[in-house]
Amino acid sequence: MIPLRDTVRSRSFPIVNLGIIALNTLVFLFELSLSPRLLERFITVFGLVPARLHLGNPWLLLDNPLPLMTLFTHMFLHGGWVHFISNMWILYIFGDNVEDRMGSVRYLLFYILGGLTSGLLQAGVSPASRIPAIGASGAIAAVLGAYFVLYPNGRVITLVPAFFFPWFVEIPSVVYLGFWFISQLFSGLAALGVSSGNVGGVAWWAHIGGFLFGVFLHRFFVRRRRPIYYDRFPRYPDDFL
Repeated sequence: MIPLRDTVRSRSFPIVNLGIIALNTLVFLFELSLSPRLLERFITVFGLVPARLHLGNPWLLLDNPLPLMTLFTHMFLHGGWVHFISNMWILYIFGDNVEDRMGSVRYLLFYILGGLTSGLLQAGVSPASRIPAIGASGAIAAVLGAYFVLYPNGRVITLVPAFFFPWFVEIPSVVYLGFWFISQLFSGLAALGVSSGNVGGVAWWAHIGGFLFGVFLHRFFVRRRRPIYYDRFPRYPDDFL
């Protein structure tokens, strides 16, 4: 299922959300300019390597605190076109509405803290891993968690492949995002039994941690509630609530 847009209209210009997308784009273009050897080195240095965080012996970071920087820098690296475009597209669809409810400064802080939290959880699940974890998906998952609670009556216009004919469906946001989270949770639990410190893959627990951060902690970032406008007239009675 490919999300195309949501039905919630933002009432403010999402300057921070677009700025985050722009920064990710600049970094990705820089990655594309590097040779394979330099790119590997770049990702190794700025990607989140759990083993370098010394979660079991955090005092070792007193001698070399630079690995802590990667909790932030890994959020702006991507491993290819599909990884980059899918993350930025999801952020573009859902991020503007969350920024609208939080305000630009609070949204920026929320996004960064969501990314830090998701990175720490992923590192905690596989603390011995020496594979760099990269991508904005943990921070974006925090945005999705906030959207899940803030806009339960929103709907996601989704493209569902059906043989050779496109099928467009309006899916309630709580269903779309709820199904996404459950799929991440099951995948993360399944990966616990087969994960290895020397094998890469999808950072399921970064997604899980980011989403839960957004669900439970978004309330500390939102501003006073304002009316929500949709792209259509309410179809169901509870849409008026």
